[in-house]
Amino acid sequence: MHPETKYFGGFITMRSHMGRRFAISSSLLLLFLFAGWVYGKRKPTDVPPFLYEAGTEDLARGCGGKLEVLKDALAFTCPQGSVTMPFSAITLMQYRPDVSKQVVGMNIDWKVRPALDKARDNIYFTVLCNENGKTRAVVLRVDIVSLRPYLAEIELKSGKNVQVYRSYDETD
Repeated sequence: MHPETKYFGGFITMRSHMGRRFAISSSLLLLFLFAGWVYGKRKPTDVPPFLYEAGTEDLARGCGGKLEVLKDALAFTCPQGSVTMPFSAITLMQYRPDVSKQVVGMNIDWKVRPALDKARDNIYFTVLCNENGKTRAVVLRVDIVSLRPYLAEIELKSGKNVQVYRSYDETD
């Protein structure tokens, strides 16, 4: 008998390195095919990073769009419209897990009232500006990964600080 041949109660098997490699290759191929099938079944997630949550503008809650830092203004654009807030008119910028009591308590003519629930992490970017004696407000829902690239440029161009409730690097 060959040294790699074994006898098991009437069955003769030959251990082969080629057979083992084939089994491993087949298993990996099946794993990749399954992963591709699962990936293909996913629904596309083209959700914009910025969602209009509340404010004084004629936009619906949840209107998803993009934030642009222009030369002299901050602009939010979604399919229902756009909002431009000149840096010179901005009076307050906050990034918090809720809309602050300070903002909620102000005499603002909300078209979409802010929700009073509190998230675990900072998700609400609130911008207030005063134009011609009228307070305008925009509250955007955004995660820190999407907002982080904007923070330094917003502060630099506006000359004002974004009040961050707590550091996004902190852990509880």
